[in-house]
Amino acid sequence: MSLICFKTLYRKSTPVIRRTLLEFNPKYYSNSKSCIILGIETSCDDTGCAIVDSEGNILGEALHSQHLVHLNNGGIIPPIAQDLHRANIERVVNEAVQSSGIPFKEIDAIAATVKPGLPLSLMIGTKYSKYLCRKHDKPFMPIHHMEAHALTARMCDKSVEFPFLVLLISGGHCLVAVAERVDKFLLLGESLDDAPGEAFDKVARRMKLKNLPEYSKLSGGQAVELAARKADNPLAYKFTIPLQQYKNCNFSFSGIKNQLLLHLQREEILHDVPADRVIPGVYNLCAGFQIVVTRHICHRVQRAMEYAARKNLVPPDKQTLVVSGGAACNNFIKGGLKMVCDEYGYKIVRPPPKFCTDNGVMIAWNGVERFKENIGIYHDWEHIDVENSAPLGEDLTNDVETERISCKWVKLKGINLPQNQLQSSTV
Repeated sequence: MSLICFKTLYRKSTPVIRRTLLEFNPKYYSNSKSCIILGIETSCDDTGCAIVDSEGNILGEALHSQHLVHLNNGGIIPPIAQDLHRANIERVVNEAVQSSGIPFKEIDAIAATVKPGLPLSLMIGTKYSKYLCRKHDKPFMPIHHMEAHALTARMCDKSVEFPFLVLLISGGHCLVAVAERVDKFLLLGESLDDAPGEAFDKVARRMKLKNLPEYSKLSGGQAVELAARKADNPLAYKFTIPLQQYKNCNFSFSGIKNQLLLHLQREEILHDVPADRVIPGVYNLCAGFQIVVTRHICHRVQRAMEYAARKNLVPPDKQTLVVSGGAACNNFIKGGLKMVCDEYGYKIVRPPPKFCTDNGVMIAWNGVERFKENIGIYHDWEHIDVENSAPLGEDLTNDVETERISCKWVKLKGINLPQNQLQSSTV
């Protein structure tokens, strides 16, 4: 049987048939360019595990979400998150392995998120991964959570080649960087305070969207996006875009959040809103908040594109913007970024939403990318520990500001903005 026929048959087979095929041809994954990696993710509140091969085939996966528990608690409480990881990780890993039909002897390495994230959560995944490595005599691959988010697009879209521009927006992070290689990133800008997902969660909670049945089980970002679609006057509340006077690619969302809170407090007093009710203009407030967040993100990404062109960091024939992270699931934000990309000749790539949020697949795929390059494979791994914070690559944020790049902002057609926010000026 040819290797191509074997791979095709293997991908389409059930777990039982896969085991038989591996017994028939045990050397299928023996060469240096092929591998099977098991990945474990526990950086925050999702317990994920997946088995992925070198072609990007997801052989097995499982995920346990703590979303509803933390939603009811009003936010993530680290000790509770740790307890839930501890209670579910063995089951999640077993489900992923069983669904793959891959015996541990055929797995080449075990990858796990070790940074950045909640230390109590990271500890569970890292310790369990090391236990599996010890039990099955496998090498360990420590994974940087944000690098994994950045490279998942290469599994979903094989046309994404290095170098490319990447925007990562989530509940804990917001940054724009150039991905030069599997293990080399150039950081162009990052959040100075809140991450966008964090801001969405906080304002959704303060607006009491959870008290409306249709949003009661949604994350803050999902709730605000859906509520904004019901707005009859998205310009009802005035917002100003932050950091316009700073010629860099950094982000700031705390000021936008505080603007919303001031609007909300005035409305609650004006309409004498009971403690468990939402204000009459809640949909318009959600829309205004989402518009200014999108505009701000687009500003910083546009300047990053200008900087990348000035420094020849992304070849003109390979201009790709990868957008990932939980907040990247917001289609309104993606729509704004698409307009900027169209103006600058960039292709925009966003992994499917299930791979934008935290999951085991992205960790396993990062392990695959590293395994194929022979990077970060440890047989002596006892010294590797978790880190709650970890920079992404080489920091070029100061150099970006030094360039003093002015931009004629791309007008986001179809996005309603007040006259003083219609971006035709140079800032």
